Amino acid sequence: MIIGICGGTGSGKTTVSNKILETVDSNSVALLQQDHYYKELAELPLEERAKQNFDHPDSLDMDLFAEHVGALKNGRAIDRPVYDFTIHTRSRSTVRVDPKPVVIVEGILIFDNQALRDLMDIKIFVDTDADLRFIRRLRRDVTERARTVDSVIHQYLNTVRPMHLEFVEPSKRYADVIIPEGGFNSVGIDLLIETIRAQLAARQSA
Repeated sequence: MIIGICGGTGSGKTTVSNKILETVDSNSVALLQQDHYYKELAELPLEERAKQNFDHPDSLDMDLFAEHVGALKNGRAIDRPVYDFTIHTRSRSTVRVDPKPVVIVEGILIFDNQALRDLMDIKIFVDTDADLRFIRRLRRDVTERARTVDSVIHQYLNTVRPMHLEFVEPSKRYADVIIPEGGFNSVGIDLLIETIRAQLAARQSA
């Protein structure tokens, strides 16, 4: 069962994914995040890499992403790339991901890509107000990705917000379920988890 979790930057997608991982048997769930599938930029100087529009679909290797999701859905293990956000390029190492009964696919642009959408059994959109999303992104990028406050604000105004309005927000129409406020919506998450458990039980008894 492939579950797509989409939403804008800082919407709470990872929180929702983690709550599923914590609640559903961890041996039954694999997580695949869009952030690991940015294209290789090692041929560019670091200064040029930092100028790329990482919120546009063209910044991602969607063919490889869809190929890996399809492999997991068909019971085959994958070697997932590792992306280093401090230097804007892929690491030489990879991470082995084994197929599980449930695969969570998470990212801001996963509903924009039809090949990925067609692989999903459940599509969830995490819908959170823009001010909260920006604050969360600012905190994350400064503490986890070695960015300055000014660089985060500049990127948000020049690429993140425009790309959200052009690609992310319109993709909400593909969702089967919309969860407002992300990880703070305990009722929505509980209902989602019960749906996953019911579908898992039905597939195991079939």
